[in-house]
Amino acid sequence: MLPPAPLQTERDLNYLHGSHMTKLIPVIALALAAAATPAAQQEPQEGASVRFSSGVQLVEVYATVTDAKGEPVTGLRREDFDVYENNQVQDVSTFAAGEFPLTVALGVDRSWSMAGAPLRLAKQASQSFLRQLKPVDRAMVVAISSEADVIAPLTMDRVSQSREIGALEPWSTTALHDAIVATLDRLEPEAGRQALVVFSDGQDRYSKTTTAQVLERARRSNALVYPIAFGRTRPPLLAELAVLTGGRSFLLKDPRELEGTLAQIAKELRYQYLLGYTPDESAAGADWRSIRVVLKKPGLRVRARDGYFAK
Repeated sequence: MLPPAPLQTERDLNYLHGSHMTKLIPVIALALAAAATPAAQQEPQEGASVRFSSGVQLVEVYATVTDAKGEPVTGLRREDFDVYENNQVQDVSTFAAGEFPLTVALGVDRSWSMAGAPLRLAKQASQSFLRQLKPVDRAMVVAISSEADVIAPLTMDRVSQSREIGALEPWSTTALHDAIVATLDRLEPEAGRQALVVFSDGQDRYSKTTTAQVLERARRSNALVYPIAFGRTRPPLLAELAVLTGGRSFLLKDPRELEGTLAQIAKELRYQYLLGYTPDESAAGADWRSIRVVLKKPGLRVRARDGYFAK
């Protein structure tokens, strides 16, 4: 179930089409077009790896599907989806559904504006989220102040990560924009699914990076962004980042809603659909390519990134 008010999420109109993680990649493994016969056309088992033709460019679209109550929907098949690039329907040659390993960065705002109850809640939230991860998931922790300090590197070691979070104390001003960009840069080289979960009051001070630059960097990233804001209002940037990347933003007014919020995020990240297609050569030269994922079944909602920059 979705957490009840006062926990607020985007309106229905804010759920854009696109891809949780859209990535144009040179594919690996030798499986020429002739070999992409039954195996590539069949539905892979949940969590199975998928191989493609050597030298082929593939766009990967990770999509989250939920019902009217916000619960993840499982059991959909390739034929339930249509994928459009620049408003042209694409031939979905790759389809997988299930749990995919996750690389996640937790950004914890420890600036002076978070001193007291907000920081205590942010620490509790980030530690609780670590417990929601699967053993195969990798996580890193970034302390946000005037700098983006990696206090726990990318590992599966939840104990040390939780310990470092527990030791955080208020420090310095908030360069939230700079920290988001720096964390997305650190995630960029990682393969597979990526997510950035940010715990902050959302108030930026003294960043060199503008709001527009943060949004542009998020569009170039493969990470799904989940901002959790503490306070009375949710800054527009946090909601925009979530919608743009196919994530989801939350405004936490009541600490009692914390566990439900984190459980909801974990469930969404746990089960997703991967749709892959080879873009039309006629689109060559277009830097920005919009993506729209459409479900043929009524009553369901699909969330994903709205496009990608061709490389």
